[in-house]
Amino acid sequence: MDYDVIIVGGSWAGLAAAMQLARARRKICVIDSGKPRNRFAGASHGVFGFDGMAPAEIGATVRRQLLAYPSATIHDGAAVDARPHGDGFSVALADGQTLTANRMILATGVVDELPPIPGLQERWGKSVLHCPYCDGYEVADRRLGVLATMDESLHQAAVLVDWSANIVVFTNGAVSPDEATLRDLRAKGLQIEDAPVSELVGDVPALRAARLADGREVPLDALFTISRTRMAAPLAEQLGCGFEEGPFGPVISTDEQKQTTVAGVYAAGDAARPVHNASWALADGVTAGIAAHQSLLT
Repeated sequence: MDYDVIIVGGSWAGLAAAMQLARARRKICVIDSGKPRNRFAGASHGVFGFDGMAPAEIGATVRRQLLAYPSATIHDGAAVDARPHGDGFSVALADGQTLTANRMILATGVVDELPPIPGLQERWGKSVLHCPYCDGYEVADRRLGVLATMDESLHQAAVLVDWSANIVVFTNGAVSPDEATLRDLRAKGLQIEDAPVSELVGDVPALRAARLADGREVPLDALFTISRTRMAAPLAEQLGCGFEEGPFGPVISTDEQKQTTVAGVYAAGDAARPVHNASWALADGVTAGIAAHQSLLT
C-alpha cells in the first residue's frame, strides 16, 4: 500500500484526523479539493484558538503545521472514485493518479442547497448566515430575519432571541405554524411575515432589506436560513457505506469511533453528523484519526 491512511477532505475534520496520525508517525495523505464548505465565510467564530480568523488563513496555518511532520503529505486535487483494494482501498484522483491505503477517512463534507431567491447565494456566509452560534454575536442587536425552509427554522428563530429583539420570521410557504406555536413565537418577540420573499436587496455583500412578493420591503441587516445539504463527493456511496437521513439531508452512518458500516473506512465532519459546527468537526476528526490508528495496531 502507498499509505497507512488516506484522508479525503482537507478542512477541519480531515486536518484534525491527519494531525493525530502524523503524530503517530503513520504515513498518510490528505486529498484536498480546495472547496471547503466554509469558503464563503469571511471569518470563523467560536472556534477555540482561531476565533475571528478567516477560514483560508486557518487552513493555511494548519497545513503548514501538518506538513512539518515528515510522514504527512497533502495532494491538492479531487478524489473521484474509491474502491476496496486487496486488504485496503484505492482512490482515483482527478489528475489520473491512483493511490492505495490500508485505511480511509472520509471528511468530504456537504454542499448547501439554498432557496432559489435572487440575491441570496451571493450573500451566503456574509450577510446571509446559517448558524447563530457561529455568527450571531457579530450581528447582535441588529435587524435580523429568519427565512424558513423547514420546521427546524422556527427553532432557529427562537434561539436567535438571545442575540436580537428585532427578528422577523418569513414563513415563505415552507412552514405553517399552528396557533399555539404562533402565540409562543410572538411571546418571544418574534414578528411573523407570511408573504413570500421575492428577492434580497442591498449592496452585496451587505443586506438592506427583503423584498416581498407584494412589493413591500422589510429592512434587514442579516438573514438566517437553514440549508438542505447533500454529499459533496460520491466516495461513501461508492465504498458501500450506509447512510441515515438527518434533519437537513443524508448523513454517513458511523459508530462512536466514527467507523462507518464498511470496515476500515471512517467518516468525520459535516458528512457524518446530523448537526454541524466547526468545533464538532474538529472533535470528530480527532476521534476518527485515533480510531484509524488504533485499528492498524490489531
